Amino acid sequence: MRFKLIFILIIIGVSQLNAQQIAVLKYGGGGDWYSNPTALPNLAKFCNEQIDTAISMSTETVAPGSIDIFNFPFVHMTGHGNVFFTNEEALNLRNYLLSGGFLHIDDNYGMDEYLRKELVKIFPDKELKELPGDHPIFAYNYKFPEGLPKIHEHDSGRPQAFGITHEGRLILLYTFESDLGDGWENPEIHNDPEEVRLKALRMGANIVKYAFEN
Repeated sequence: MRFKLIFILIIIGVSQLNAQQIAVLKYGGGGDWYSNPTALPNLAKFCNEQIDTAISMSTETVAPGSIDIFNFPFVHMTGHGNVFFTNEEALNLRNYLLSGGFLHIDDNYGMDEYLRKELVKIFPDKELKELPGDHPIFAYNYKFPEGLPKIHEHDSGRPQAFGITHEGRLILLYTFESDLGDGWENPEIHNDPEEVRLKALRMGANIVKYAFEN
């Protein structure tokens, strides 16, 4: 019985080591970083089932100034309002991204004006640029020939994907006027048609796979 228990513990330990971890960024400034609580678990489930990832189903949170952020190859950030990074947090985020991390920021409507000035703190020497429709992230697993899909309507704006690159690699993706995270949520929350949710999940899977493999 003792040997069986040891064997089970070893198997659990190996599975935990093999599991890929993603996290939500818990930023300061008063914005609701905790928006869309069902989004990442649903995205992780979809990715595990459809693109052969092994992402942990538990949603982790990480602060921008924490050394723990280096444990996550993919960090997701969302919200509706104010965003603020201290200089120390901005430096930590910069080091995280330049050392191989990936940050996906999804505007849940209302964070754009605050976010852009904070991104300058992280990368004063890099420009946030709109990604062209032929960027690999739009066809990494699922094809989106017209670029970023529109999931929720707010101001009748065109969905746009902006990015910051380093040495040819996209390290930060900012999705605007799309609201992918709402599409990842449980279907009863926003009552989106299934085809709309599927577009959001497929685009999310492209982002995750790109982040893991580049």
